[in-house]
Order: sequence, then structure tokens, then C-alpha cells
Amino acid sequence: MARTLSDEARRVLALFEDVTGATGLDCVVYEDRVVVLVARGDMGEAIGPGGEHVAEFEERLGTAAKLVETADSAADFVANALAPAAVYNVTISENGDTVAYVEVDEADTGVAIGADGRNIEAARDLSRRHVDVDDIELT
Repeated sequence: MARTLSDEARRVLALFEDVTGATGLDCVVYEDRVVVLVARGDMGEAIGPGGEHVAEFEERLGTAAKLVETADSAADFVANALAPAAVYNVTISENGDTVAYVEVDEADTGVAIGADGRNIEAARDLSRRHVDVDDIELT
């Protein structure tokens, strides 16, 4: 699936790869943060020892960054996008729209949603772009 990135998103991805050495596959730029989709297997490199790579990336970028590791299946992708919430199960339903029903540890519901819905918004944006999931609902 081809995706069009804004100039700012391309700039952020280039900085991410330069600072961390990891491969960034996509980037969503929000007003107060960026979300970078990281190639599978590159998350450790992206974070770095003690979080030093991601910390340097955020410092040079001047804003918070969330990293999401891609996955082979839509269910695993959605679970990764909602991290660090503890996701127990993801069921993908295709009745017209494709919806991911996500079972999250009750104590982590707030983490999955995020402040002002920011975490689930980012998970929905990335899931639409990469695994054709139209919506995510927590169960």
C-alpha cells in the first residue's frame, strides 16, 4: 500500500533513522508528538541502551515520540500500536468496515486510550494506513 508522507513526516523519519540507526517505516506527526512505525526487529535499536536513542531523538525533535513496532498480522499490529497497554486478545471483524475488538487489561484501559484519546487515535491512524483496520474498539 502506497502512503504519501508530508515533507515534515519525511524530515522526522530521516532524523529518526539518523539518530537511532533503526528503520522507520512511517510517521504520523501530531501537534504535540510524533508516532514512528519501526521495522520489525528494530525496536531495541530504536530505543537504545537505557533509552538513550529515543531520548536523543526526542531532544533533537523537540517533542515527544511514540514508537510502534510493525507486525505481520493485523491483530499483532493493533496490539503493538496500543502498547504499553496489556492487550490480551484482538479480534478482527469484517462486516462492511473492518473493526479490531481489543481486550485490554482493565487496569490498562486508560493507557490504551491515552490522555484525551491520543494513544487510541494514533493506533487507529496507523492501523488504517497499514493493516486496513477502520476502527479499534476496546472491550
